[in-house]
Amino acid sequence: MHPSKGEHILVIRLSALGDVAMLVPVLRVVTATYPQLKITLLTRAFFAPIFKDNPNISIYEADINGVHSGVFGLSRLAKDLRDLEIDAVADMHDVLRSNVLKSIFYFYGIPVKQIDKGRSEKKALTAANNKVFIQLKATHQRYADVFNELGYPIDLRLHKFPEKQKISPNTREITGTDPLKWIGVAPFAQHNSKVYPLDLMDKVLAQLNSAGKIQIFLFGGGKKEAAMLEELAAKYDRVKSLAGKLKFDEELALISNLDAMLSMDSGNAHLAAMYGVPVVTLWGVTHPYTGFKPFEQPLENCILPDLNKYPQIPTSIYGNKVPDGYEDVMRTISPDTVVVKINSVLNIT
Repeated sequence: MHPSKGEHILVIRLSALGDVAMLVPVLRVVTATYPQLKITLLTRAFFAPIFKDNPNISIYEADINGVHSGVFGLSRLAKDLRDLEIDAVADMHDVLRSNVLKSIFYFYGIPVKQIDKGRSEKKALTAANNKVFIQLKATHQRYADVFNELGYPIDLRLHKFPEKQKISPNTREITGTDPLKWIGVAPFAQHNSKVYPLDLMDKVLAQLNSAGKIQIFLFGGGKKEAAMLEELAAKYDRVKSLAGKLKFDEELALISNLDAMLSMDSGNAHLAAMYGVPVVTLWGVTHPYTGFKPFEQPLENCILPDLNKYPQIPTSIYGNKVPDGYEDVMRTISPDTVVVKINSVLNIT
């Protein structure tokens, strides 16, 4: 590729929330380094607000459960994307759907470079026996490597965070105007093995609330989670649940204004990190060595279970494999440890 010509690159990342959010800082550096480069991002419509602060990115909505489902739907999608006059494809997903698209693009003569997910080294890191316990390459860098293969090398150290987003009047009615530190708490994750037990989270909220210096916002989605968050929030005067009360773009704006985020190894950690918000993460059977530590967050902000007691951690990359006896690993993380770390991040004594 020749950057001076102003090529059009298609970037593919269909899911999941955290993986899509990790693309944000990478694409910021790409567009800042190569301002003449046109980028179209193929992703789900729901994720579009994540990229709204980057005017150099156009979103092409993938309707993978509708018109773009199946081989015929993907063939139609590939043809429509080809008609956008794309010059090359950066596949940041490497799943069945993107591989079908890859085959069709090759037929059209459009080059495709794919992410190297490091499957073999991740298998070694999560092995029960003969584990190779080393820090693996960050997913952000794996994304950057794809652009390097396309002829657009970037240096992620040049990344610059955007300004805080403006909070909507609707959001302001919820947040209030008290001069307190704002912290987000996202207590859920896709797999239970990555969720801090709610009775312990309740103790964390109790301590943070009692200090009288912090306004706490609870993040979550779905009816079941919303009901649980409302029950938690009702106990405390400085804890508010946001579940079901804000649009996604309003949530993002609020996250950009937080002083800190407490999250599991989940999407909300990466949403906060893409705005430069300090993130404290709680890890269960996964581990930051897998390459999913939030962007530019220090390792000391990753609070881990007792690895001496549970030496097989990480047992999986995504938290979907839990060996017998590892169901309660997060109970070795004390609420006091979490509160001390949050107060340290917020500079509260």
